[in-house]
Amino acid sequence: MSVPSVPLTPTVSAEEVVSFESAEIMVRTLGAQDALLRILAGVFPAVDISVRDQALGLRGPAEAVGQARRVVEDLRSLARRDAPVTPEVMEQVVTLVRGGAAGRGAGALHLDSILSGRGRKIRAKTLHQQDYVEAIDRSTVVFGLGPAGTGKTYLAMAKAVQALQAKEVNRIILTRPAVEAGERLGFLPGGLSEKIDPYLRPLYDALHDMIEPESIPRLMEAGTIEVAPLAYMRGRTLNDAFVILDEAQNTTPKQMKMFLTRLGFGARMVVTGDTSQVDLPRGTQSGLAQAVEVLGGIDGLEMVRFDSSDVVRHSLVSAIVDAYDQARPDAAPAPRRGKPGAGRGR
Repeated sequence: MSVPSVPLTPTVSAEEVVSFESAEIMVRTLGAQDALLRILAGVFPAVDISVRDQALGLRGPAEAVGQARRVVEDLRSLARRDAPVTPEVMEQVVTLVRGGAAGRGAGALHLDSILSGRGRKIRAKTLHQQDYVEAIDRSTVVFGLGPAGTGKTYLAMAKAVQALQAKEVNRIILTRPAVEAGERLGFLPGGLSEKIDPYLRPLYDALHDMIEPESIPRLMEAGTIEVAPLAYMRGRTLNDAFVILDEAQNTTPKQMKMFLTRLGFGARMVVTGDTSQVDLPRGTQSGLAQAVEVLGGIDGLEMVRFDSSDVVRHSLVSAIVDAYDQARPDAAPAPRRGKPGAGRGR
């Protein structure tokens, strides 16, 4: 393993060693061909970094050495859990360590598996996703706000299936408004089920990733899982249910209020959406945008915000999101990725 060339400070005031239990964990932590090690050296130029066997030596000013050690230990914690350790994750960890991030220190990253299904493990992959999962665990109503590809709906559905399997709820209800995304599909043939199926297909796709396909029709027939357009929620009280409203930016204020007031005893709600992708007719206010303005500060309700650094699709998606955000007429300067506390609001 090569050692990056980094400048030494005139006075060495601290020296620490981070050990790895295996070469595999060390490579996962520091990156293939020392990619993340070189980034670490650039982030902490005053720290002399050395590698010997399965240990990383850090020498330099006490504060910088302490921060570098905490970054490496947090990345090692992720590597032990087989979570992806990428430059983007490292950037978030560095920001978290340097800013204190509400007291979360070394070893505080627990991107554990939420659900194991169909031969794959579903887990949070970024710190904002971790904030989101933790918010769902502690709050009755959670809003997941941010661009496409950040895992808002997918993680919410994983938590819903987890809650159902743990018998924390009796049923899962998945819903979204039947609004066309910038296209006019015209008359759709078939019965009601066939007409609404195109709008609900993304929810079915995610469901098939988490539950054996042959059991889904049985669960739906029994009412344990319900996938329906938002209009079907009117007049109901949803007790002992995990309810997910997807594409909430396409609700009107009246629809959003109607949905939120369906909350019954023993129920939990997750609302996901992206206020930059509203498909409502021109001049119609988004119910999600209004909810963000008026519902802040309510006990038991949290809003978690994602940004392009949380996109887990193709790397180009992140760049596309940033480009569109910067092109918006009302766009403010882009926030620094991974800013402490940016992912959580009450």
